[in-house]
Amino acid sequence: MKSKFTQIGFVLSAAGSAIGLGNVWKFPYMTGENGGGAFVLIYLITIFFVGITLFIAEVVLGRLSRTDPVGTFETLATKHGKKWKYAGFAIIGSMLIASFYMVIIGWILKYMYEMFVNLPSTIEASSAIFGGFVTADFNMQFILFNLVFFIVFFIVSKGIKGGIEKANLILMPLLILILGFMLFYSFSMDGFGKSFEFLFYPDFSKVTGKTIITAVGQAFFTLSLGVGTIMTYGASLSDDTNIVKSSFQVAFLDTFIALMAGLIIFTLIFQYNAEPAQGSGLVFISLPTLFYQLGSFGNIIGMLFFVALAFAGITSAISMIEPSVFFMIKRFKFSRVKALFAVGAPVYIFGTMSLMTNIDNLKRFVTYFGIGFFDILDKLTTLWMMPISGVCVAVFTGYFVKKELVYNLLSKHMSDTLFNIWYFAIRYVAPISVIIILINGIIGS
Repeated sequence: MKSKFTQIGFVLSAAGSAIGLGNVWKFPYMTGENGGGAFVLIYLITIFFVGITLFIAEVVLGRLSRTDPVGTFETLATKHGKKWKYAGFAIIGSMLIASFYMVIIGWILKYMYEMFVNLPSTIEASSAIFGGFVTADFNMQFILFNLVFFIVFFIVSKGIKGGIEKANLILMPLLILILGFMLFYSFSMDGFGKSFEFLFYPDFSKVTGKTIITAVGQAFFTLSLGVGTIMTYGASLSDDTNIVKSSFQVAFLDTFIALMAGLIIFTLIFQYNAEPAQGSGLVFISLPTLFYQLGSFGNIIGMLFFVALAFAGITSAISMIEPSVFFMIKRFKFSRVKALFAVGAPVYIFGTMSLMTNIDNLKRFVTYFGIGFFDILDKLTTLWMMPISGVCVAVFTGYFVKKELVYNLLSKHMSDTLFNIWYFAIRYVAPISVIIILINGIIGS
């Protein structure tokens, strides 16, 4: 392969894929809704025993096959390769996610501007601003969606080295720098101590079955598993990359960013006696009013926060487009430009339909069986496609790939004892855990 990641490029690109809106937006509000420290502890344990296990498996499959996810399952299978190839079509899920993900990134770009010029002073005012924008302002949303679409596809058009790796080498350090500055600023606030206690002192009396399942689910989804991204990046990995070390580095960065975001957000919440359990409206409705409480400096802090959120979203969106582009290039020998058009067309259409879902006078055109198109894509991918793909990766690696192939690759980077623990986890712990996530998601919906 002419274009391969360097080790640092792979770590930052895979981390960029994992570190998305789920870390800076979803993780804090889910932590708030599920009791704080106990949720975080279960989340961290699951990251280590399930998340990293599956992450290493996806990298191994990509590295062994050096091809797209569909070809990976087809060529590495010890039997039933023609059937297993269908597991590789999880890459369709990444396209679907990218389409509505870009709509949300467009909202974030809007809020970068709003934070600078129009901080709302009350929850009611903030809710009115967000509601009015999302439900009525189709033109601005469409312009911003197109801008995000162009940025993402332009970066992917430059390939592994000149596009994806280069973008992550710039955006990921900037993301960490911005969040680091905000965290440093939060040290001076009285709410920081309460925030730290809320996140890192578990209260097990608040743990329920729902808490455990939610934490396990968040740990699975946060590492960008089950959509073909990590497998695709693994196929573009240089021969001398330490797979195990790199996987732990990605998991560390992913978790570190989530905890940083949590500390920053809950410092503001406790500083101004707001409610931790605020749901998905935390970032777009509640936080702007807390930034207002900071005075004139709140405009800067608010804008920086949404800049960081935009960086996280863009790096993830890039990673969701690449698997399908890579598939077109490997399977049909398309040029990268031709592959981008083939992938971009459905993403653009589905993204526009997702955008219409919330517009009052348009949503009837994209509502099916009482469910908006945006929500259909969200539920289809997160409740069904990603968990099913995760189970397939675990079962395939543990039972349908020659053990010696996996051992020969990983034994360079881990002891026999550690390999045996990992192999046990990929055969038993990971598939059972993800099946529980799948069942819970279906029942809960």
